[in-house]
Amino acid sequence: MSLLTHLLAILFGMGSWVSINGLWVELPLIVPQIPEGWYLPSYLSVIIQMANIGPLFITLMHRFRPGTLNETAVIYTIICLGTAATFLLAFFWKETVGVAGAPRSVALLVLTFFLAIVDCTSSVTFLPFTMSLKPQYLTTYFIGEGVSGLLPALVALIQGVGVVHCINSTESTNHTLNSSTGALAFELHAQYQPANFSTEVFFFFLSAMMLVCLVAFLLLNYHPSVAREHSSNRYTNGVEEKSRNRKRVEQKPMMDPYRSPNHKCRSTFGTGYYSWTQVFYIFVILAWVNALTNVVVPSVQSYSCMPYGNDIYHLSATLAAVSNPLACFIAMFLQIRSLLLMGALTVFGSGVGAYIMAMAVLSPCPLVVNYTIGGVVIVLAWILFILSLSYVKVMIGVILRDEGHSALVWCGAVVQLGSLLGAVTMFPLVSVYDYFSSGDPCNTKCP
Repeated sequence: MSLLTHLLAILFGMGSWVSINGLWVELPLIVPQIPEGWYLPSYLSVIIQMANIGPLFITLMHRFRPGTLNETAVIYTIICLGTAATFLLAFFWKETVGVAGAPRSVALLVLTFFLAIVDCTSSVTFLPFTMSLKPQYLTTYFIGEGVSGLLPALVALIQGVGVVHCINSTESTNHTLNSSTGALAFELHAQYQPANFSTEVFFFFLSAMMLVCLVAFLLLNYHPSVAREHSSNRYTNGVEEKSRNRKRVEQKPMMDPYRSPNHKCRSTFGTGYYSWTQVFYIFVILAWVNALTNVVVPSVQSYSCMPYGNDIYHLSATLAAVSNPLACFIAMFLQIRSLLLMGALTVFGSGVGAYIMAMAVLSPCPLVVNYTIGGVVIVLAWILFILSLSYVKVMIGVILRDEGHSALVWCGAVVQLGSLLGAVTMFPLVSVYDYFSSGDPCNTKCP
């Protein structure tokens, strides 16, 4: 087992969603300086889902023209595109163009679309590429995916994004100039702390992270010590090496120590180890878990946490980001492939997510909002929610890795499908019907 390969797999996985995750955490600094204002998150949600044209194209190519697509070339292309787009954002994110008589942040929206294509397409290219490595590096890759959310969040905390202070202000209730008397009203106003460094610097940081991902991918392909860590069934440029028994190579990519070598073939999916009912069960859980963790619950994180205070919000966001790679790290040493346990963890995580959603619905006055225990519970809820469902995602990835390259392509496609369904569900609730209320961070009073 090569430590260098593990490190490169983490850095490679980090590039999967680092740019879009970084864009989201930077919104509090971007929004006040562009004409779209707080409508921008809604626009971004739509743009990101439009970018699913990338993984759709890749999946259809694998389905109808298998072996035609040069997977390695696609990965090089999207990483370079992501590096260039984040670099250009540093210069053009504030630029506006007149559209229908109103200023619009066209450059920001167009470059975001390219970033979204990069990150969405990574789900159906980066993950299948791990088939060229030994199985243990799959969980390392998932750690990198988790770091793609954690690292931008930590840098944004250092930057001071979203840190608010409540400032006392005094207003006179009597506005008559000749009056010598008047009542004074004391009110708290939210004042956001200036950033420690600019948004431009943050975008340069994201571009550097994409460049690191590119270097990691180059080394995974060409470094001599990494070559020894490639699996015996290689994919050359994303296409299986030609052999007389090509179909057999795809269906039986490895000798799995967790399975009997003489197991009965129960379906035509992958190795045939799982029946079609079990395959359907696995993919439904995968779509459900990704809908919850990628879109549905994160879209209401501020509503569920901010009523308990700014510190609780930042603590929950940071620890939730840490929980993802932590779950992947646990999965490196504790791999339980039981479908029953997978279902139980999904039910548990969904229940915790339901509590978080309930607190968001009750915002700005959720349960025990005036007590310390309320903040402690919501932080623990976010940790357990991400920890349990992230472990489920990794185990599904491990299971599907054993079913072959095509199974991992479908894994990435279902991940994006789940995220799409989650976005379609939450977009009208959050952005159209204003179902959730944030309240005033300084003046909301709850009984």
